[in-house]
Parts: sequence; structure tokens; C-alpha cells
Amino acid sequence: MTVPITSLRETAVRTLRSAGAAIGQLVGGFGTAVLALGVLALLAVAAVTAPAGVGLLLAPLALRALHALARRERERLSRRGTGIVPPDPPPTRLRPALADPTTRRELSWLVRHATLGFLLGLLGLLLPLFAFRDTTFPLWWRLGPGDATTTSVGVGTAHTWLDAVAAVLLGVGWIAIVVGLGPGMARLQSGPARRLLAAGPDTDLSLRVAELTATRAAALDAHATELRRIERSLHDGAQNRLVSVTVLLGAARRMAARDPAGADELLERAQSAAEQALAQLRSVARGILPPVLADRGLAGALSGLAADCGVPCRVEADASERCAAAVEATAYFVVAEALTNIAKHSGAERASVTARARGGRLRLVIEDDGRGGADEDGGSGLTGIRRRVAALDGTLRLTSPPGGPTTLEVDLPCGT
Repeated sequence: MTVPITSLRETAVRTLRSAGAAIGQLVGGFGTAVLALGVLALLAVAAVTAPAGVGLLLAPLALRALHALARRERERLSRRGTGIVPPDPPPTRLRPALADPTTRRELSWLVRHATLGFLLGLLGLLLPLFAFRDTTFPLWWRLGPGDATTTSVGVGTAHTWLDAVAAVLLGVGWIAIVVGLGPGMARLQSGPARRLLAAGPDTDLSLRVAELTATRAAALDAHATELRRIERSLHDGAQNRLVSVTVLLGAARRMAARDPAGADELLERAQSAAEQALAQLRSVARGILPPVLADRGLAGALSGLAADCGVPCRVEADASERCAAAVEATAYFVVAEALTNIAKHSGAERASVTARARGGRLRLVIEDDGRGGADEDGGSGLTGIRRRVAALDGTLRLTSPPGGPTTLEVDLPCGT
């Protein structure tokens, strides 16, 4: 009986998470749809005033706004799912833009997103509010005015508790719509962008090929660097101590008969060296894949790093969506290296770590109030962090002006 109940609970959790992610995507799409309405209006004004010459002056501005909005939508959808390969930069001058296939596809997407995308985004924004309002109506209806409508759609007036409880049925209906239709609505909203804003078959993908080649090289380099680190740790640490243990045990065996007290002293030293070797081996093993990730998850592992940091550090982790083991290990090492840099070089009084896994992406933000001026070429370990991130096809952005503060942002795909 336990297995079906557990399976049902897991299915319910997955369904609710999917609905929550869909609502988040719809609301995000509503934001870009509002901007799309503005850009569409600007393009319409430019088209209407073109015979008077004013539209010819507005056209480059409108085209730049169109391309910027399309680029923002690609980035938004790439953070929430499969990345959209961008096309070559489209022209911003009117005559080349009229013949450019990328611009025509972006215009087609703009019309669809400003209409259907806007309506779907508005539903994604209102449906959860309706559901919350109607399901909680019996809790507060007595506090409202007597002639207030019972439901969120403006129908009915509650005079008795039975009328108030009846509104809950409509709230349950809104919840069913959100859970059942939310993911489909999100796909319907994002579908035009994924079809029309991606690079067409006539696009030169040589830059993307070069980027993937560089990513593969970074992955191989990061792997080789990690192997060298492990080899040095084993050779210079545990191996030397084990050799010392062997020498001390041999000396103690030879002294056991003629100098028992000296042999006991050597055995104590051998035991101490063996304990140090074991500690070194545990450290190397944790460096390969920290067991705390499997035991406590990414949030618990980051809290442990913050507790050991030499600077007071606040952690805000929302990693309910588990990522691949390689991604979580990379995130762990990125935060560990960043906090080490903060403690050693920044002179900061406070630091913070934020980790959020949403829509198939894991985003890390590490901040401190130190002196700033962090430089990848300064031997601070930032180059190694960038290589680790690039190996998973992630992105890294460092903002560290002189005088501070320093912000390190890392974005990783959860499913790598």
C-alpha cells in the first residue's frame, strides 16, 4: 500500500511544480508581451508617418527595439528550457531590413506575441489570483461590504455561509484550470518564439560551432586540471605520509626487542602519520565529489560552505528542482572557490550566496561588500571557475569595480 501512495504523492508534486513553472513562464511572457505591444505601436506609428518622412526617422529606432525585444525573449525562454540558437545580427536600416528574413520572422512573432501571447500571459496572471480569491472567500466575506459579489467574475452575492462556501467550488475550478491547462498555455505562448526567433536553415552556424568547440576544449582543460590537482594531492600528501608510516613501522619492529620504549614512541608517530594520511585521502575524496551534496543536497552543502567561510555569509537557496550531479558539483566548487577568494582577497565584512533552480536552469549569485577590483588574470582562481562553468555550457559574469561591491553571477543548465 505504501508504493501506490508514494507514487501518487510524487505525481502530485510533479504536477504542481509543472503548473507553477507554467504560471511563471506565462507571467514572464506577459511582461515581454506588454513590451511587444509598445514596439508594435511604435512600428505602426513609423509606418503611418512614413509618407510624411517622420516614419523614416523612427524606423531605425523601432527596428532596434524589435531586435532587442526578440533577443530578450530568446534569453528568457533559454533560461526556462532548451536554448534558442540566435540568428546572425539583423540589420537596423530600413531598406536592408525589408528584405531580411530574420526581421520578417521577428515581425511575425511580434504580432502573435502582442495579441495571443498577451492574452495567455494575462490569464496566467489572473487565474491564480482568482483561485486564491474564491477559495479563501469564506474566511473574509463577513469583513467586506454586504453587497460585494461572491465570485471573482462578478456573479452572485453572499448572504449566508452556504453562499460563501459555494464560491469555493469556483475557486477549485480555477485551480483545476491552472493545473490542467497551465503547461499547455505556456507552450502555446512560447511556441511562436521558439519557431520564429531561432536561427533559420539559411543561417551561418559557424559561430555556434566555434563556441561549442571552445566549450569542449574548456571541458577537457578543466578535466585535465582536476586530474593534476588530484595527482598532486595524492603524491605530495597521502603518499608521503604513507611512506613515513612504512619507515616508522620498520624502525619500530627493529627496535622492539632492544628498546621497547623507543619502539612505542615510533609506533605513536606512525599512528599519527597514518591518521594524517587518512584525513588527506578524505579531503581528496571530498574534492572529487563532495558527499555532502548527496547527504544534504545543494542547499545544505552551500550552507555548510557559508558556515566555514571566514566572512559572515548569508545563504538563500531555492534548489527544490534537483540538477544533474555534475551541475551541483560545479555549483559547489564555484561557491567554495568564490568564498575562499572573498575571505583571502576582498577585505569584505559581509557576503551572500543566492542559488535558484528554475525552468531547467541553476543561477548562482555570490556578492560581497569588499574592495572590488577582482581580475581573472590576477591568480584569484576566477579562470578556473570560468573553465568549470564553460565545460557545462554555462555562463559567468563578473562585476567588480574598484571600491566594490563584487558580484559573480553564474548560470548553468540543470540537465547537463
